[in-house]
Amino acid sequence: MDTGDTAWVLTSAALVLLMTPGLAFFYGGMVRSKSVLNMMMMSLGAMAVVGVLWVLFGYSTAFGADVGGGLLGKPFEFFGLDGLLGADSLAGKIPSTVFVAFQAMFAIITVALISGAIADRARFGPWLLFAGLWATIVYFPVAHWVFDFDGKDEAGNVIDPGGWIANKLLAIDFAGGTAVHINAGAAGLALAIVLGKRVGWPKEPMKPHSLPLVVLGAGLLWFGWFGFNAGSALGANGLAGVTFINTLVATCAAMLGWLITERIRDGKATTLGAASGVIAGLVAITPACSSVTPIGAIAVGAITGVLCALAVSLKYRFGFDDSLDVVGVHLVGGLSGTILIGLFASEAAPAKVNGLFYGGGFDQLWRQAVGAFAVLGYSFVLSLALGYLVKFTVGFRATEEAEVASIDESEHAERAYEYGSLTSARGTGKPSVAAGATAVLEGSNKK
Repeated sequence: MDTGDTAWVLTSAALVLLMTPGLAFFYGGMVRSKSVLNMMMMSLGAMAVVGVLWVLFGYSTAFGADVGGGLLGKPFEFFGLDGLLGADSLAGKIPSTVFVAFQAMFAIITVALISGAIADRARFGPWLLFAGLWATIVYFPVAHWVFDFDGKDEAGNVIDPGGWIANKLLAIDFAGGTAVHINAGAAGLALAIVLGKRVGWPKEPMKPHSLPLVVLGAGLLWFGWFGFNAGSALGANGLAGVTFINTLVATCAAMLGWLITERIRDGKATTLGAASGVIAGLVAITPACSSVTPIGAIAVGAITGVLCALAVSLKYRFGFDDSLDVVGVHLVGGLSGTILIGLFASEAAPAKVNGLFYGGGFDQLWRQAVGAFAVLGYSFVLSLALGYLVKFTVGFRATEEAEVASIDESEHAERAYEYGSLTSARGTGKPSVAAGATAVLEGSNKK
């Protein structure tokens, strides 16, 4: 065991966990004030459900002994982390429990990401049911495909086979472009179809109620993402340094790409655009941060920033109500970052692979495309099936009355903002200032 590597991965795990509350702020600021708590609770609920399932059987399904030709780990091999608690149980140079904790945070944030596609209209209980089913049937197996590398003896012989994308296809996905972002984006598209459009969409404007919350959330996500990517090096080493720098510069380039696109298309560069560009860049560099140079990272980020800025309008063209652009940012951004590895990968980077633009031909490009679309198809089909299962058994969508009035009150009996009583000020017969503020807020909600 290396204590320095262990300390870094533990720190990275904490950073990645912080991303889910950051996502709650990011998503919470983007919805209307009457549904901000429901939006945040979907992220917090994902933490609760997935955290428990991961310890029970999720880790085993993702990293247990392969039982399906690279498709599935043995689900109950480490049930309740049995056999992993001893001091001699290591994953490389870190304790097995530290690796378990680090990967748990990936499972949590992936499920939470999906919720943005169904903002303003999903019931909380059915969402938790879907989250548990989806993590079990979709995420845990896909994590096995992508993150579980073959275990080898000192002679290089495979003694513990892993997932098919990582070991047979040899597609590069350093920290989760496929397993996290394409996976969640495809599921978000499926659920947007299952739940249908929000009341009034797209005719009524549904602007973010708090851009400061959006920026706060984006900042926390960016901060935590250094643990997401650099922590995936599983050590305090040069690989972590390269991925850290690439995560920084790709995100900066993506923000610029998004803002320039907005300026040309709409005449203004917006705060929401800057925050969205940050997330698009982080998504894109996630799979690519070990395989491109910093110059390549700039290219990946800039291209993805432009693509995602254009892609968020797809929901209007095709008529699916992806409330907070999970498809436009995570699905498109994940596809972009994963496939661009086939173009911009350089053997000068730690992964030691050349893409098309660096003399490697189409070999890595087709591998990246197959891995990306395999995860997309698997996630979309099963997410659609699970979404309809929940819809037709317990009901997934809130009533129209609850959606129009306040889904926060109907689902959680709370409001995010209390401005005072609607009753008249005592003894004056005149409405209070607080009552006026509440009336204005309610009017803006109805609009």
